[in-house]
Amino acid sequence: MTKKQNFTSKGIDLSQPRLGTKILRCTDDFFAECSRMLSPDDPVFIDGKFDDNGKWMDGWESRRRRQGGNDSAIIKLGHPSILYGIDINTTHFTGNFPPAAALEACNSTSDPDENSEWVNLVPVTDLKGDNHHLLEINSDQIWTHLRLNIFPDGGIARLRIYGRIFCDWKNKDKNETLDLAAMVNGGRAITCNDAHFGQPSNLIAPGKGINMGDGWETRRRREPGNDWCILELGHRGIISEILIDTAFFKGNFPDRFSIQAADITDASDQSLAKQSLFWNELIPQQKLQMDREFCYKAEINDLGPVTHIMLNIFPDGGVSRLRLLGKIV
Repeated sequence: MTKKQNFTSKGIDLSQPRLGTKILRCTDDFFAECSRMLSPDDPVFIDGKFDDNGKWMDGWESRRRRQGGNDSAIIKLGHPSILYGIDINTTHFTGNFPPAAALEACNSTSDPDENSEWVNLVPVTDLKGDNHHLLEINSDQIWTHLRLNIFPDGGIARLRIYGRIFCDWKNKDKNETLDLAAMVNGGRAITCNDAHFGQPSNLIAPGKGINMGDGWETRRRREPGNDWCILELGHRGIISEILIDTAFFKGNFPDRFSIQAADITDASDQSLAKQSLFWNELIPQQKLQMDREFCYKAEINDLGPVTHIMLNIFPDGGVSRLRLLGKIV
């Protein structure tokens, strides 16, 4: 895995509208609404589909500039975040993509205006049509708003923003019970053995799952063993309650699940899969049923503080959500 590819797995996709990320404004979106650029679905091309302004395109597309300058879009992140990199995706934009793009950011408690100070995170970079452009960000600062500049005009199918939500743990009540693995609390999915139908990051997304595609689901296992995924908590803590939800999974829910956990102080993401073979059981195997939420308290073993967990499902299948409730340490 290259360094540029690494940030897509190290971080979560912060551009998801379900996290609250949205387009505040753009200079022009005559041909295609700017909000489409943040759609969680892969871009599509519909041959022969036109609207009042021309060819319908699945992304953000501005008109052809005739007076100089460039187009831009201002994006408000759903939560203050640390950024690792972006993917500017020009899929299906061939004769109408921007030749170049750049990204700026600011940290503001209110929406940016003409007095806001923008910091350049990604310099002007050449783009190609019908391509992904993985661009790394080297900054450990916290950002709230982004400005994507395209030069001079054209269309972007999708913008993916990778990073980690910043949670101000210093001001959290240590006696408060929180979902320590929640995406909005800085939790993240690190790796899994299979995600054929759905990514493990869905497990810790906000709210209830919306359908069977909004969960972690593996392929049908045809060999011995079981499927698994590893999550990192947003903060080290003691887990006192586990909620696992198989919503929408009816003919494909796991027969059983278990969770292992560990208190990791210094380890690379790549080494965790091997380390997890020796982690202790936080909760032993429990039977599951279709389309139902389960709550466990008494079944949880006292392991003390933990930072990482491994969710095992037996032998395969789909889980909609996982909540790990506890107190920070």
